[in-house]
This record gives sequence, structure tokens and C-alpha cells, in this order.
Amino acid sequence: MNMELVLLGTGHAMVTRCYNTCFVLGGGERYFLVDAGGGNGIMVQTEKAGISFGKIKEMFVTHAHTDHILGAVWAVRKVAALMRQEAYQGEFTVFGHEKAGRLLRMMCEEMLPGKFRAFLDKRIHIAVVEDGEQREFGGMKVTFFDICSGKEKQFGFTALLPDGQRLACLGDEPYHAACRKHVYGCDWMLCEAFCTDADKEIYLPYEKHHSTALDAGKTAEELKVKNLVLYHTEDGCLESRKERYTKEAQVHYRGTVYVPDDLERICL
Repeated sequence: MNMELVLLGTGHAMVTRCYNTCFVLGGGERYFLVDAGGGNGIMVQTEKAGISFGKIKEMFVTHAHTDHILGAVWAVRKVAALMRQEAYQGEFTVFGHEKAGRLLRMMCEEMLPGKFRAFLDKRIHIAVVEDGEQREFGGMKVTFFDICSGKEKQFGFTALLPDGQRLACLGDEPYHAACRKHVYGCDWMLCEAFCTDADKEIYLPYEKHHSTALDAGKTAEELKVKNLVLYHTEDGCLESRKERYTKEAQVHYRGTVYVPDDLERICL
């Protein structure tokens, strides 16, 4: 199976010219959704990407910030609606740490109609995972880990892909040295870059517990990763974002840099 990474959204919480950062990983008839943005825009993005929710069997919510978890309620609703129509095969599992799982369950129970809630714990599962816990699905072995966030508790993950490549997602905060064992030497690393270093006085990334493209490139080089994907950015320079972020990351990093737009597909 040819695996692909589809960036459904690439922006930070307050963007208006692109969607909040979320993506799908997989191919063929099965995809793994990571975060879902801040609302029902997740349905628009998956539709534009040509990915049916019927093919999304697993989801992971990295943390409980609005731009990552609110869309998860819509994802659950969408899957439940398909199940009611007998248009969804099998079960749907949402992974997350204890707080993310607890909040998602509360929102689903309080906000969704009973006809959709009826699928919770029957065919729709909210599965709490611990730091270092492994799960296997879609031909991948996925390890969830605590990114040691400086603000909101957050998990990232590594995925051992069917062809033996390793992909690491660091969530939307800067790399922490405690995560080195999970990330070092990966073939692919997804990393936030709130802005360029040249614009840090405008966007103040460090005050928000974020980093710059320059920082991300330096981290990727130190960790010896082969491919670096930058996301969770500002949206003030979308027209020149690829060029500017790539050039800055390459000051330190000798691997391949990807600065995707919304809906861009990367073959892994």
C-alpha cells in the first residue's frame, strides 16, 4: 500500500486564510485522522481532499485546545450519521490522553442528539492512551508519547509505516529533549513553525510556546531526520510561505523541507 500524508489544514488557532492544522495519514481504503480543527470545516476539508469519512477508521486528538478538539465532535457526528445510514463499515476509534478523551466524551454526550450518542461505546470508541502506549492499525505500529508541553498537556506519536519508514508528529509545540528516543533518526518529522525567525518580533512565537522555521530546521538537523514537514503557521504570508520557511529552515537543516499548503498531498 502506498502511504500518503494529506495536510487538511496548516494554520494556527486564529488563522482565517487557511484551516487549523490537522492531517490524515494512510492510503487506499483506510486513513488515520490527526486532530480535526475548530469546527465543521473538517467535513469541507476531507471532501475537498476526496477522502470519505467512511475510510477514516482511527483518529487521534493531540490535545484539548479549541483548534484541535472541537472538530473532533463533528467527526464523531459525521461517522455516527454514516453508521445510521449503514454507510460506514466497522468501528471508529478516537485516541487521546485522559483529558482530551474526557472532554471529547463530555462534548459528545452533551451536544450530540441521542440518535448519534447511541453509537458511543458500541461502534464509536474514545480510547484513552498513556505515555509510551502502542497500538497497531492500518498496517502501522503507532506509539503515543507525552511531548512535555509547556502549557496544555499534549501527546504526539510515532508511526512505523508498512514499508519500514518512521514518521514522528511533535504536535504543535517545540521539541523537548525528553522525546529524543521517539524522534531521533526518523524518516519524517512533522513540526510546528509559528513564523519565520525574521518575523518573530511581529508574531511573538516564544510567548505562545511556539518556534520559528529557523528553530525547526536546527532541531531537525540535530535529530538527524530525513524529511521535515512544517505546519501550524501564521497566515499573513501564504503566497510566499513555502519559499520563506524553506529557505530559513535550510540555514541549519540539510534534509528535505516541506512547507505544505492546505490539502497538499505528500507521498511517503
